[in-house]
Amino acid sequence: MSRSLKKGPYINEKLVKKITDLPRNSKTVVKTWDRACTITPEMVGYTVGVHNGKVHVSVFITEETVGHRLGEFSPTRKFIRHGGKMQREIEQKAATATAEKSKLETTPQKK
Repeated sequence: MSRSLKKGPYINEKLVKKITDLPRNSKTVVKTWDRACTITPEMVGYTVGVHNGKVHVSVFITEETVGHRLGEFSPTRKFIRHGGKMQREIEQKAATATAEKSKLETTPQKK
């Protein structure tokens, strides 16, 4: 559910102040736990470390990300794979193909 237009976008003022105090094109990563903060045009060109519950994920802010939330670029769940019989068969075929390819590369060829 989106935030009311009357209230405007949620922007963490402390985070914006930290970013604006840095010199332009600085390589410093500003860490934040505020995933709900909306990205503003003042943040473009800086790197923000957004916490995903375990570590800070570095997010470089570009013009295309303005208007989105910081949490959108720092996933909280790690996708492993879908299970099932078909998936196992596909993985086995891929493993045998890579094994055969590496086997051909290691055998010396006669000239």
